[in-house]
Amino acid sequence: MAEWYLPLKWLHILSATVLFGTGLGTAFHFWFACRSNDAGAIAAAARSTVVADFAFTLPAAILQPLTGAALALVAGYPFGSRWIVMALVLYGVAAACWIPVIFIQVRLRDIAQQHAAGATPVGKDFRRLYRRWFALGWPAFISMVLILWLMVSRPA
Repeated sequence: MAEWYLPLKWLHILSATVLFGTGLGTAFHFWFACRSNDAGAIAAAARSTVVADFAFTLPAAILQPLTGAALALVAGYPFGSRWIVMALVLYGVAAACWIPVIFIQVRLRDIAQQHAAGATPVGKDFRRLYRRWFALGWPAFISMVLILWLMVSRPA
């Protein structure tokens, strides 16, 4: 089993990097576009954000708990360790925020595309949904930062 430790650790770190980096990068990209009233720019950013979430964030989000559990098993960390339990709770918080965000992003993309096709700025329905998207991003982001800290420090 010990021969699996390094490949699992590498995959776990890689997927954590992709999960955090893609999440932060696409959120910034979409947030920056949404600061304007240019429905075409917002629609383009929303399309790339949705694609990136399904192509990169989702697979990394699936790999994280799988590789984490395998690493704990191979390294002999008890699953009841406080830092592992805390990481799992925080991962649950991040997932509880991210899952609705996926559906919100798809809806925001569709609204922005409709406005872009009609050459009109996005309206109040878009802005209301966007504020929900923005609000859900913060607890997910903070949870992921704390999870990364727990992975590195493994406090007793």
